[in-house]
Order: sequence, then structure tokens, then C-alpha cells
Amino acid sequence: MSQNSHSRPDDRDETAIDAIAEGADDNAGEPNRRAYAGWQWWLFGILAIAYSSFHLISLNVYPLETWSFRIIHICGALILGYGLYAGTRFVEEGKPRSPRWMAALGYALLLPALYALVQVVLMQQAMSQGAMRIEPNIEAFHFGYPLMLTTAAAILLSWSDRQYQHRLSPADLVLMVCALASAGYLLVMFNSPLRAATGTTFAPMGISYAAIAGAALILELTRRVAGLALVIIAALFLTYVFAGPWLPGFLGYPGLSVGRFFSQVYTDAGVLGPTTAVSSTYIILFIIFAAFLQASKVGDYFINFAFAAAGRARGGPAKVSIFASGLMGMINGTSAGNVVSTGSLTIPLMKKVGYPARSAGAIEAAASTGGQIMPPIMGAGAFIMAEITGIPYTEIAIAALIPAILYFASVYFMVDFEAARKGMRGMRKDEIPRFSRLVKQAYLFAPIIILIVALFMGYSVIRAGTLATASAAVVSWVSPNKMGIRAILKALQLAGTMSIQIIAVCACAGLIVGVIALTGVGARFSSLLLGLAGVSQLLALFFAMCISILLGMGMPTTAAYAVAASVVAPGLIDIGIQPLVAHFFVFYFAVVSAITPPVALASYAAAGISGDNAMGTSVASFKIGLAAFIVPFMFFYSPAMLMEGSWLQILRVGVTATLGIVLLSATVQAWFFGPVKAWQRLVMLIGALCMIYGGIYTDVIGLLIGIGLFAMQRGRNGSRPATSH
Repeated sequence: MSQNSHSRPDDRDETAIDAIAEGADDNAGEPNRRAYAGWQWWLFGILAIAYSSFHLISLNVYPLETWSFRIIHICGALILGYGLYAGTRFVEEGKPRSPRWMAALGYALLLPALYALVQVVLMQQAMSQGAMRIEPNIEAFHFGYPLMLTTAAAILLSWSDRQYQHRLSPADLVLMVCALASAGYLLVMFNSPLRAATGTTFAPMGISYAAIAGAALILELTRRVAGLALVIIAALFLTYVFAGPWLPGFLGYPGLSVGRFFSQVYTDAGVLGPTTAVSSTYIILFIIFAAFLQASKVGDYFINFAFAAAGRARGGPAKVSIFASGLMGMINGTSAGNVVSTGSLTIPLMKKVGYPARSAGAIEAAASTGGQIMPPIMGAGAFIMAEITGIPYTEIAIAALIPAILYFASVYFMVDFEAARKGMRGMRKDEIPRFSRLVKQAYLFAPIIILIVALFMGYSVIRAGTLATASAAVVSWVSPNKMGIRAILKALQLAGTMSIQIIAVCACAGLIVGVIALTGVGARFSSLLLGLAGVSQLLALFFAMCISILLGMGMPTTAAYAVAASVVAPGLIDIGIQPLVAHFFVFYFAVVSAITPPVALASYAAAGISGDNAMGTSVASFKIGLAAFIVPFMFFYSPAMLMEGSWLQILRVGVTATLGIVLLSATVQAWFFGPVKAWQRLVMLIGALCMIYGGIYTDVIGLLIGIGLFAMQRGRNGSRPATSH
């Protein structure tokens, strides 16, 4: 970003969030995202608008039967995803594409795919005329085998099909038809009495055939939009279903047949379970909300306000990054996605005022990751937690308040102390928007305020989210960026395309959750944790932390938490931890897996923008987010951190833990009102841990240490300014 682009406040006001919109529209960081023109652009634009509109109508006006709604939700994402994302990288214009015989083979595969789709139509007609079930031979030879073989062949063909970026691959067209055929069959069968037969010997094998094809389609789309990490984990779990009977020790189990497993995995025991329940309601709704914030330019205001409030402080752009990434990250469901959007603006500015590329990327990664634990939305994590635990959403949002404050306080003081130690400046007055002008537009905060007020007034999440989305359009009418019909359609189109990644990973996580539920492996992990707790509860918690981070590496937050909640949380509850504490413990570590080496998606995304080494950036972001690795252990020892206890206990724990975080940040950055020596850092670490722990005596010890060090530093530095060196 050029220096001139920030030379005038008016320009700053207009361009602050342009990078976010461009990141969504111009395929930044998405090498396999197609860039259509002409009629294809219109076609997929209309499909994306229809997809978003379908959810708004179904959620608010005309609700569908639950399983049917979720099947259509996944099917729509598959069709859009295969239309917009290619299976391999593109070739440049003018360079040779795949040979013609590959295109011919792709079009030839359309025949069996369309044949399977026609069979679904015929089956629906037969069932509507009173047939109780379909002949097994018809299901196998006229629907199942053609569908599965065609799906597999089209996926393999798409991996080697080299096309220009503006062209749709024939293989991907086949996969879109296969998605339609698989979903169509499931809709027919699940809306008949045969739905009750899933998981039994009476279940039609056609359900298993459709589920196998559907699972393959989900895995392939997940690979395209989220990489191989989640796909490999899902493949390992699926392998376990059939290899489990031969495994030793606690991993062994009696086994499931192919028919029995796949007839159940595409139900609410797996793919259509909690992860898809959340992605099809809360997540898609808040993606639409985020898209309306972008299209109405209300999102600009959030970031510009952060620039005006913190831009002139020392290390200003880094502090702007904390506020902006926290605000946008709680709406955005992925840490890495938030890095790409806000980081494209804040990282170059941090480098401009003196931050090394590594620090700039690490700060953005840590701040964007923190947005996932920021109430009230928490990157959709709160909704998944409410769905899984049955705890009211408002209780979860309130419980998240102190942990979120501790996390962002940690990042803020890490940034502030580093800026003081290195003598960094803030941004100049002419580089930031005018605060007086922004104050006059404070009404643009209305969508967020309406959302929070509606939630705590008892409105459903869907109703509150819809009101907030509508208010984003309404407030734009009294701002310079009025939303007309065109802008509303653009927002719906943007929401449809933004939702593909998160829906794919939630469906893929559903496969893993299905394996855990149907094989009982989660219960065996619970018994393992229970055994460890007999030795030491701290050891059991440490083991649970390692599993949560390991499961979350390379996965978006929602998928990471959903899997960890199925594997780890039941074990923690079995050793006597309250359900809310157990799920928050797991959730925190699923979130911070995005900045935990060696696989840290948020850090890798930030390194790509900053130009620094990916592993070095992930280590630096791990250091900045260090508090997030300590605080979850305190949930167990001090439940007041999650608002469990009297107001006096909660206030004491909140204040002393925050002071402990300040000392911890000073320890890491070797700066506390001036440079500190090695022995002082050790004493500060002890004081920090004492106050974070939350006991009365440890709080007193920590406070005495903090006061002593403060007096020592002020006495030694006297009136010398903090940034003098």
C-alpha cells in the first residue's frame, strides 16, 4: 500500500475497508478461485444471491423440515463451490490447456451423472404414487453405482484438468450434477417412512450410495477451499471406522458395515448434525450480516474509528489492528480469513511505522484469532457451543467476557511494551481520519448495538441477526453510502460466495463427528482422560489441551471446536469439570491452534502479507497470544473467570487477572516502565502467574511483586521518558 494512499484524511475515510471488499471479490489469496465474465458471471452471481435469499426466507418466513433444509444447504454450497473453485491451479492465457480428450471425457461423464439424476426423479414419482420402497437393483445399478463411479472419476479428472481461470471445467460441471443427484435422493428418502430405517438392516442401500458420493463431494470441496489438513484428519477418522476392529487397546471396537455406517453418517448423527445445524442457521446469517456491513460501508466505519481512536498512539497501526481485527473477527468465522481482510491494510501500516515484518504479521494473526473469542458473536463458536451443550447462548456470551478482556489486554500490552522498547511512533495526524467527523457518524454503530440489545432482550439469535442485517441497510440510507437494490443484491451475492468455505468445513467436521458418535471413540478418549485424572487433574487438562490443539491444527475454528468438543469435552466433564468450563477450555485451545506452531493458519496467512518466514511468524504470534494458553487452566481453578460466583469474586478475579496479564506481557517484552533485567523478568513471571491463578493469597503476593517492581522501575528511570532510547 503506497504512502500516498494515506496522505489525506478524506482518502483514508474512503479506502479503509476497500481492501476487505477487494479481498472478497478479487480472489486475493485464492489461486483456484475462478474469475468469470459475461453470462457465467451473471449465472453464478444469481445462484449466490438465490442461495443467500433461500436461507433468509427459510429462517424467517417459510421454515422447511430440518433435515431437508440442511441437505439443501449443503447441496447449494457444493454446487456453488464446484462452480467457483477449480480442482487444480489455472494455466495462464496463451499457454496450452488440457488435451481435448480430457474435456471430451468430462462431457461423457455427464451422461451417467444425468442418468442418476433422472432416476431420482423417477423414484420420487414412484414414492408419491404409493410405493413403499425402491427395488434394490434399481437403486444399485441405475442410481448408486453410476453416481459413485462418476463422482470418483470426475474428482480424479478435475485434479489434472488445466483450464483458464475464466472457464468452467467439464469435470466440475459433472460434480455439480452429482451433488444434485445425491441430495435429491436423500430428500426423497428422508421425507418418507424409510427415514426411520437409517442405521438398521432395513435401510435402503441407496442411502449409503448417496452418502458415499456426498461424503466424497464434501471432502473434495473442503480440499479446494480449506486445504488438505482437515481432509486428511477426516480420512483418518473414516479409515478408523473400518480398521478399528483390528486396532489394539482402547482404540479397538466391534466394527460397522459400510451400509450401516453410511446410512447413518448423512443424518443428524453426522453430516446433518450440530456443525451443519449451526452453519445453516447462525453462521450463514452472520456471513450475510458481515456482507451487508461491507456493502453498506458500515464496516468501513469500524476500522476508521479504530484508526482515529488509536492511530496516533505509539505503535498506532498495531493497536488499530487489535481493535479492527477484534470487531471484524467476531463476525468473521475464520481467523485466517480475518487476517487476509484486515491484515492487508494494517500490516503494511505497521511496517511503515517501524515494526519488523515478523512482528507486524504476528500481531495481526494474534488479534484476528482473538476475534473468535470476542462476545457476543465469537466467530459463531458461541452458537455451536449452545447447540452442543444446551446452555443458553446469552450465558455463553456473558461467560466469555473476562477471558476476551484478558486476551486482548495481553495482545495490547505486548504491542505497547514492544513499541515503547523500540521507540516506535504513532501515525501522523494527516494519516488518520478526523475523529470529530467520525463522532458525527456514531449512528453507524447501530447494527452492532441492535444485535447485542436484541440478543439480551430475549430475541432468538436468528431474529436478532436478521434485525441487525436489516439495520445495516437502513443506517446506510442516512450515510453517504446508501444501499439500493443493486447494493443489496451485491451483498447477497458476496454472502453466498463467502459462505462456501465455512459450510464445506462444517460439513466435513460433521463427518468426523459422525465417526466419533457411531464408533464410540470419544467415550474411549474420555476413559483415558479419567485414568490420567486419577494421577493428576492438571495432567489430564494438559493432555486435553494437546489433543484440542492437535485436532485444530490446519482447521478453521468452527470445525476445530466441533471435533474437539466431541472427543475431549466429554472426558473433562467425566473428571468432574462443569460443562461450561469444559467446553470453554476446549474452545479456547481450538481457537489458538490458529497461531500454534507448526501448523498455524492465521500466522501463515499473515506471513504471506508481511513477506516474512511463516514459521518465524507463527512462533512470534504464539508469544503474543501467550495468555490464551494460560487462562483456560484458570477456568478450572477459578470458575469466577466465567462469571461463576458472586459479583465480588468475579470483580476481584477479573481485576487481578488483568494486572497479571500486564506483568506477563512485561515479562515477555522485557519492558516495564523501562528496560528490565533477567532476574526482574523471572520475578515478574512469578507475580503474573500468582495473580492469574485467582486465589486470595496468590493475588496479594502478585500485587506486592507488581508494586515493588513498579516502584523500582520508576525510581531507577526517574523522569526519563519511556521511549528515550
